[in-house]
Amino acid sequence: MSPQPSAPSALDALRADLALANRILVNQGVLDAFGHVSIRHPARADRFFLARNMAPASVTAADIVEYELDGTAVAPDAPKPYLERFIHGEVLRLRPDAMAVVHSHSPAVIPFSVVPEVTLRAVSHMGSFLGIRTPIFEIRDAAGDASDLLIRDNALGRALALALGSGPAVLMRGHGVTVVGATLRAAVFRAVYTEFNARIQTQAHQLGAVTFMTAGESAASAATNATQFDRAWSVWAEQAGGAAPG
Repeated sequence: MSPQPSAPSALDALRADLALANRILVNQGVLDAFGHVSIRHPARADRFFLARNMAPASVTAADIVEYELDGTAVAPDAPKPYLERFIHGEVLRLRPDAMAVVHSHSPAVIPFSVVPEVTLRAVSHMGSFLGIRTPIFEIRDAAGDASDLLIRDNALGRALALALGSGPAVLMRGHGVTVVGATLRAAVFRAVYTEFNARIQTQAHQLGAVTFMTAGESAASAATNATQFDRAWSVWAEQAGGAAPG
């Protein structure tokens, strides 16, 4: 009798979900050839999982690498990492409530990082989690005026995490955005709808004065939307060629 295949472990499922999250974010126009998404180790708060250095659309479960919070790979023979893995480790270090991090060059968001007079904030029900202000990380304050705008080490990662504070997202001037969530599905949802809200807000500004959501409306709407993460993940997963949740 041939041996029966062993049941997949919880970490196998996590790696598969993280690979799927990469494909979802590409399919939704948040990631392209660049950007990345991570998830904290469910049993080791001092570790996280992130794909090796590659285009997000090509990530499979076999490409997922385990890291310490300082960005050091757990396996000594691990493949080449993303340069900006320090974003994930330092955000997860300073935000024990966060389980997942998305860093992208979300195109509709970047203009809000370079025009400080116009704040990215909740203008649509689906972007309500953004609240009344999204902070901007100015890398010049931490790296001077001749950096390449990339988060190349733990010190810059910590500076970015401090700018994020307790919020859901932080803009990175001239670079992109970093979004966090209490689950992988929450972080993916927020990354998608940060881009959506930025696009809608830009269109609204072109029409005239904008009526933004109040802090109370934002909080109430975000709480309602938080019950729908599985619904969004399910349809996005199918569109990205993955399986819907069982």
